[in-house]
Amino acid sequence: MTDTPNAIINPQIKAEILAQALPYIRKFQGKTLVIKYGGNAMTEPALQQAFAEDVVLLKLVGMNPVVVHGGGPQIENALTRLGKKGEFIQGMRVTDAETMEVVEWVLGGEVQQDIVGMINRAGGKAVGLTGRDGGLIRAQKLRMVDAKDPSKEYDVGQVGDIVSIDPSVLKALQDDAFIPVVSPIGFGENNESYNINADVVAAKLATVLQAEKLLMLTNIRGVLDKEGQLLTELTPNRIDELCADGTISGGMIPKIAGALDAAKSGVNAVHIIDGRVPHAMLLEILTDQAFGTMIRSR
Repeated sequence: MTDTPNAIINPQIKAEILAQALPYIRKFQGKTLVIKYGGNAMTEPALQQAFAEDVVLLKLVGMNPVVVHGGGPQIENALTRLGKKGEFIQGMRVTDAETMEVVEWVLGGEVQQDIVGMINRAGGKAVGLTGRDGGLIRAQKLRMVDAKDPSKEYDVGQVGDIVSIDPSVLKALQDDAFIPVVSPIGFGENNESYNINADVVAAKLATVLQAEKLLMLTNIRGVLDKEGQLLTELTPNRIDELCADGTISGGMIPKIAGALDAAKSGVNAVHIIDGRVPHAMLLEILTDQAFGTMIRSR
């Protein structure tokens, strides 16, 4: 990927690129795309702008993007300012009451509104939501069992497990030309808040909305093997092997588990792609060039 300014790209090449995108635009018109937005793409200004432009373009050509965002680095910064150290167990953030307050104002306030503003500046009409809005994400306390010893359980505080999703507010927004931007915060039966892993929310939303694609932007090229080579396609059996030998570990576990659930539940394609590549999303959706790792249901 070069930094060649658009102005000096041959017009003929530009026309060819547009012509090649046409079958994909036709194929995915009217379809829902759930995009998990996080990592470098979220913190570097040039990548932020490219992401916002991509989302707006997808909407303009007739697709229905739904953005689900994370915010790990931003939460970590806020906790550090308060003199609090983040703790993780099996890739999940331990969330006590004070941390939950920070999570809510960082995700549902600062991060969400930054993304909404970026998309609107790029010409879109974005609307920010948390799981509370329209009763979108009902949750309960996550029971975290030890990966190696099922008899052992961890208390990770106000970390949520999704009970149900009511997508009616998202559908209403989509039908009215808006782009929903969802913060991964759910609510419980006593109106308590839950911090939910953004990858899990994105995967569950993609399933409930019967999305054409689930795109997960990450800080890596995709899923890599022990030698650092990109695995362009994964099946459930291969994923089990990679988890067992430690190739897939830490924060990658919920990402892969959610992606696999979505693939098994009817989402046509799940892609883990490199958010550090400008316009990686457009390249993935509108060209036949494979970027990152695709997860198949079998």
